Amino acid sequence: MEKPLPRRWQWLLLELLGVFLGVTLAFSLDKWNEARKLHEVETQILREIDAGLAMDLQDLEANIEGHRMGLAAVQVFRKYLTGQAVNLDSMPFHYFVLLRDFISLQNSAAYESLKSQGLGLIRNDSLRLKIVALYDFDMEVLQKLEEDYSEMQFNENFYHAFNDALADYMVWNREGQLRRIRAPEGLPASTTNRLLAHLWKIEANRRFTLQYYQLVKGKALELRQDLARALNGR
Repeated sequence: MEKPLPRRWQWLLLELLGVFLGVTLAFSLDKWNEARKLHEVETQILREIDAGLAMDLQDLEANIEGHRMGLAAVQVFRKYLTGQAVNLDSMPFHYFVLLRDFISLQNSAAYESLKSQGLGLIRNDSLRLKIVALYDFDMEVLQKLEEDYSEMQFNENFYHAFNDALADYMVWNREGQLRRIRAPEGLPASTTNRLLAHLWKIEANRRFTLQYYQLVKGKALELRQDLARALNGR
């Protein structure tokens, strides 16, 4: 028959067990608190990225509309130069939007904050990859296309050609505001052909840029849907 443990040893074992359980619980509580804090930070970052995307989409839509207006101006000037009927009083407006350039605005503060804290903060691999691809590739390409790609600098490339050719046909009021552009009667055929070639170039580049804008817009909308699902599941 085994002898029972002395009472002193029983108390010692109970104390050791209590210490072990206390340390384990404290460690588990620390891990839980850390996980909760990371979860809260991740949630806040996702909300900020979503808010930034909402503003990005507004900026994208504004530039898309601007390029569409530029394409409409190309059609008006093409008719103007080929002798078709156009509203001459509206030509100053079309002249303004014909060569208008744009910049690509990005509300990337939340994404930069995410990168500073570590991309691994976003636990969903698919969501993280979509965020990185949009900001580190798609948005950057769009910015370079608008601001650095030489063929997209319409004002710099074509202003002097159009202004020099049409200056004699421009009608100004007493305040020095352009009111209309008269019909190009007497404009040399060689000049007309050069301007038509410029219009063709402007149209091709605006259409190409619009296609990329639509691609980025679609990805941004899809990412917002993914963010909504991720946030609603919390």
